[in-house]
Amino acid sequence: SLQKKVVARGLPPRPPASMGTGAARGGKPIGMTRRRDYTPVSWDKYFETTDEVTVGEDIFRIYRTGSEGPVLFLLHGGGHCALSWACLSTIVTSLVNCRTLAVDLRGHGDSQTKEEENLSADQLAEDVGNLTTALYGDDPPPIILVGHSMGGAVAIHAAVQEKVPSLIGMVVIDVVEGTALDALHSMQSFLRGRPKSFPTLEAAIEWCVRSGQVRNLESAKVSMVGQVKKTDTQETGTSLLEREIAREPNVGVKLSADAIVEEEEPTSPSQDMPPPASPPPSMTEAPPGSYTWRIDLSSTEKYWKGWFAGMSQLFLSCNVPKVLLLAGVDRLDKDLTIGQMQGKFQMQVLPQCGHAVHEDAPDKVAEALATFMVRHRFAEATADFKRPFPSC
Repeated sequence: SLQKKVVARGLPPRPPASMGTGAARGGKPIGMTRRRDYTPVSWDKYFETTDEVTVGEDIFRIYRTGSEGPVLFLLHGGGHCALSWACLSTIVTSLVNCRTLAVDLRGHGDSQTKEEENLSADQLAEDVGNLTTALYGDDPPPIILVGHSMGGAVAIHAAVQEKVPSLIGMVVIDVVEGTALDALHSMQSFLRGRPKSFPTLEAAIEWCVRSGQVRNLESAKVSMVGQVKKTDTQETGTSLLEREIAREPNVGVKLSADAIVEEEEPTSPSQDMPPPASPPPSMTEAPPGSYTWRIDLSSTEKYWKGWFAGMSQLFLSCNVPKVLLLAGVDRLDKDLTIGQMQGKFQMQVLPQCGHAVHEDAPDKVAEALATFMVRHRFAEATADFKRPFPSC
């Protein structure tokens, strides 16, 4: 009678007993599933060192890799952190002789600043200059500013204001004035649509990947840790993970009870991820002991327009070799289209990536950076580097 009710509802009947649980669908056994591993990963898998740099009353967390060659000064986007550059840093330093320096910008990650919410373009550019002086004094090495989204705008402002005296080049990733200003109208709605909290670090990483914020699981496992903090102690996920590893080097953070069970599938960086999943009810509030966002971006709205207004002309006015990496050609505005046709900068489009291009495809971005440095003789290629197709 139960089977009749099932058939009546329009569902298929049970398979014949001879099929069993080992029947294949497309060559894959039915019932063979696994849990995708969302265990957070420590920074030291990718960076060689981390330090805290004091600038006046402010303390900035930095991560470094490499010991010679020009410095790629990496500036992350709003709400992200220095760890978003982890995968790329390992790859690019293997392709050319260079160094990477990634910083948690003011109000982000493990940096501790007096005015956490002062994210004005001028203040962030000033921070870049102060960090350069604090790290290298009066004789800084050749520096290439590399910025993603908000970090790209910061790189441009820092270059125009001549905050980095040894600047030799600039790379701006997926930020264009016109589309950026248009996107600000829906930014508050986007921020309200995110979960307010996560029960575990794994849950935060899982949301990051399944929502499409970052399509590369490997990168999400290291970068998402620096974007959240404990609701009760305010300790960042990075700090908590460091303490757990120091106490028990082989620590493995347990999967959350509600982790998604999925069938076996490849997890390459270029793979299209599953559609966003609605946050469960337990993730719409911030109970004690859970994780919430490190920075309240919605409270910094008054600075957003200042990041991007006039950015295209400022970018074109920078008198250093520069590259614009985009996730799609539709992001190019009029000023940049004319400038690109006049040969004022190089452009490369990396399709099948989300906005976090350097996380979704760190290998492709690393190749673009390496090509840029070798072409302008900023750095020497290693034996591992095979120069890909040229940029536009």
